[in-house]
Amino acid sequence: MMTESDSRQSKRTLTANVLLLVAILLHNLTYPLSTLGGVGPLIFYLFYASIFVAGTWALERGRVWRAAISISGVAVFVVGLLNSYWPGPLAALDVYVTSIVYHGLMIAVLIRYTFTARIVVTDVVLAATSLYLVIGSCFAAVFALIDWLQPGSFVASSGAQIGWQQLVYYSFVTLTTVGYGDITPVGFYAQSFAAFEAVLGVLYTVILLSRLVGLHASRPTE
Repeated sequence: MMTESDSRQSKRTLTANVLLLVAILLHNLTYPLSTLGGVGPLIFYLFYASIFVAGTWALERGRVWRAAISISGVAVFVVGLLNSYWPGPLAALDVYVTSIVYHGLMIAVLIRYTFTARIVVTDVVLAATSLYLVIGSCFAAVFALIDWLQPGSFVASSGAQIGWQQLVYYSFVTLTTVGYGDITPVGFYAQSFAAFEAVLGVLYTVILLSRLVGLHASRPTE
């Protein structure tokens, strides 16, 4: 039987997961702010560097996890502003590397939260959805790093230059295995990681559904 304290905790985690999911969706939609100049980059990176930190502090009690995500959040904020106001090849590299670490920590926290749950409740489903989206945006940073290391790894059929926004779009198209074909990986590492993301997207869906169905089936009946 759920106590009043358990009920309050459940409501807090549900609220945290709702806010995290909304924040991730807004982050993926507001990236153009980072290219507008003025206060645009400041607003974007302040928001971006806060959402995973807040999410981790709400869902994870471990001090090491909280400290790691806080440090990486500060790093993302600093290098993001440097790249926006004083752009350069090394500043861009710093953005890609710190973003991968920042996303990787959030992915680990969400995996722990989602796949260690004993029962299926709404906040677990929301966390699993957030995890899927974070994986997609993490691969965008991975693809950007690959393109930085090996320029021309991705080619657009229109001939347009490939930037971060295009790689975010490409990553989610690949993760969902839609594959429009307007952006093509031509480099060896680009092709390898694109294939890996496509397979991961399919496996994640299958594994998650199996996990949730199994938890639901094993739930004791009243």
